[in-house]
Amino acid sequence: MREILEDAQAHIEDGYGRAQKHQKQQLPKRFYKEASVGERDGGFAILLDGKNIKTPGKVNVVVPSEELANLVAKEWAAQEKEIDPATMPLTRLVNTIVERGNKALDDVKAEIVKFAGNDLLVYRADSPQELVDLQTKHWGGALEAFSKRYDVSFNVITGVMHQDQPAEVQARIGEIIAHYSDFEACSTMSITSITGSAVLAIGLKEGLFTPAQVLETAYVDEDYQAQHWGEDAEATRMRAFKRQDFDAAVTVLGLVAA
Repeated sequence: MREILEDAQAHIEDGYGRAQKHQKQQLPKRFYKEASVGERDGGFAILLDGKNIKTPGKVNVVVPSEELANLVAKEWAAQEKEIDPATMPLTRLVNTIVERGNKALDDVKAEIVKFAGNDLLVYRADSPQELVDLQTKHWGGALEAFSKRYDVSFNVITGVMHQDQPAEVQARIGEIIAHYSDFEACSTMSITSITGSAVLAIGLKEGLFTPAQVLETAYVDEDYQAQHWGEDAEATRMRAFKRQDFDAAVTVLGLVAA
């Protein structure tokens, strides 16, 4: 539905897509005895038998939060005979952020702004009335709360044909996220991609919405379809995996902000 900045969202492919591939491929064996945390380079490193873990691109993983480092280390410690990236959502996200670093920060922010110009919440169905009412309640309510806090006005569109939002919308979004660090921007981008909404992602980051509210709002259409036509097994598996990535991004946002 929308073009996603591949570099900013590589961990999504590293996650669900590669998890499916790993089902057919042999996973790497666990090669370490202990996962721990140590202070390195002004931050906190995840250590395997005392050695700093590296991203797939061979960059040392150092994070700004000791609690975040401990949680990533727990993912490594929880691996048994094999290392399964599908069970390590925090590791995947942190690897993506560290490997790209500040050099991709402007691109990630630009993609969040781009999403806001084509946000899930502004495109509404014209029927059936039950779905229209659900979208009005959840999507309209979220959009109204965001607009009121940030003094910005979105054009609400009925149907799927793209219409440009006022230039002020993207300019205002750019102002809101201008101060985001690489950890904050990439985590916000992850939530934006998962939900289809920069409004929901930024609202969550800024404390306007809770994670539960964001998920309920993002899945209005999917939940409506499941209620009336039954759940699709593959969609359910994909949603569960996306939930892992969503929770990981929420965790990172909470810890780096603290």
